[in-house]
Amino acid sequence: MGDNPFDGGGPELLDISTHAPGPSGALPFTESMLRERPSGDLFGWSQNAGMGWTPSALGGKEFLILSTHGGIRAPDGTPIALGYHTGHWEVGLLMEAAANEFKRAGAIPFAAVCTDPCDGRSQGTPAMFDSLPYRNDAAVTMRRLIRSLPRRSGVMGIATCDKGLPATLLALAGSRDYPGIVVPGGVTLPAVGAEDAGKVQTIGARYAHGLISVDEAADMGCRACGTPGGGCQFLGTAATSQVVAEAFGLTLPHSALAPSGEPIWLDMARRSARALVRLHAAGTPLSAILTPAALENAMLLHAAFGGSTNLLLHIPALAHAAGLKRPSVDDWIRINRATPAYAVPGATVLAGTGSCSPSSFFAISK
Repeated sequence: MGDNPFDGGGPELLDISTHAPGPSGALPFTESMLRERPSGDLFGWSQNAGMGWTPSALGGKEFLILSTHGGIRAPDGTPIALGYHTGHWEVGLLMEAAANEFKRAGAIPFAAVCTDPCDGRSQGTPAMFDSLPYRNDAAVTMRRLIRSLPRRSGVMGIATCDKGLPATLLALAGSRDYPGIVVPGGVTLPAVGAEDAGKVQTIGARYAHGLISVDEAADMGCRACGTPGGGCQFLGTAATSQVVAEAFGLTLPHSALAPSGEPIWLDMARRSARALVRLHAAGTPLSAILTPAALENAMLLHAAFGGSTNLLLHIPALAHAAGLKRPSVDDWIRINRATPAYAVPGATVLAGTGSCSPSSFFAISK
C-alpha cells in the first residue's frame, strides 16, 4: 500500500463478509427472568455472549474494574501509543490480573476506563486550567460508568496519579451502597544516579540560572523515571493520595506505593479482587468502611507522614461524596497539633508540585 490515504490497498480487502454464524450455545434464561427482568438485563447477556463469554457461565456475579489506564502497550511492553504519564501506562496489567482472579472465583469481570491528564506535562501551559476541573468531571463520568452496569455486585477502582486517583476515590465514595475497593497504581522506581521526577521538573529553571548545562539537563531529563510505569517517586499529590486511600480503609494493607511492574504489585491486584468478592459475600458496602472514624484516621496519617497539602482539597471532597461531615479548619489544626512531628534538616517546600516536607507542613499548622 502506498502513502496515498485514499488508496484502499489490494482487491482482497473488498472480500467482505455480510453475515457470521454467531456464538454457539444458549443463554441460561428462565421463565421468571423473561417475564420479570428488565429488557436491558436480557440484552446485556446477548452482548456478553457476543463478546465471547461462555453463555452457560453468565449467571455469575458481575464486578466492575474501573481504571484510568492510558496508552497502548505491545505484549512485550514497548509503546504503540503513549499515555499522558507513566502512572496510567501499566495499570492495564493490574486490570488483567484482577479480572483473571474474578474469573477464577466464578464471577464476571467488566472493565471500563476514564483516563487522566498529567500535572507535570501540563505545567506552564494552558492545560493546567483543566487539571483540577478534570477531577470532578472524571468523578461524574466514573459514577455514570458504575451506574451503567445495572447488575454490578461491586466495583474496583485502579488509579495512581494526581487527579485520576482522587477522582476514582470520589466516584467510589459516591457509590457507597455496595462493595468497593481501590488498587493504587504504585510508583515508578528511581533511576540509579538520576534525579527523581520532582526535582527533574526544575531543569528549565536551573538551566536559565546557569546551575546546569544543556547536557546535564538532557541526561537527567531522560532518566528520571526508572521504570516505565507508576506515579512520581516523591510524596506529591499522587503518592499522598495512595497513602490516604489506604488510611481510609479503601485498599488492602500495604497497597500504597507498590513499585509498578513488580510481582508484588500484580499480587496486590489479585488479592484485592478476592477481597472484593468476600466483601460482597459478607454484604459489606462502602458505607460501612467510609465512616467518621475512617476520615479521622486518614487525616491523622496525612499529618503523620507530611504528604501533599493538595489533600486538604481532596479529603473534604471525599468526605462530602461519602456523606460525611467535611473537616473544618479547626479539625485540621486539632489533628496536626496532636500528631507528633520531627523536623527534617534542610527540608523545603517543593514549589509547583503541591507537596511539602513534614517540617514545612507542620510549620503551617503550628
